[in-house]
Amino acid sequence: MTAHEPQPSDAPQGVSTPADHYVENGLLVYTAAFHLERGHCCGSGCRHCPYEPPHVAGTTEVRA
Repeated sequence: MTAHEPQPSDAPQGVSTPADHYVENGLLVYTAAFHLERGHCCGSGCRHCPYEPPHVAGTTEVRA
């Protein structure tokens, strides 16, 4: 028997789905898609920050 894989339709609004993140070395890594959905940079130095300049809290301009 396999575990139920969450589907986007299963997640309540505002809850990340498997397409939004992955686990690497025990750490949760958010994808660029997650950051774009958020709409602004959090300033935490995220690996997949899609904003320009990257890693500046409140930035909303998306890199080309």
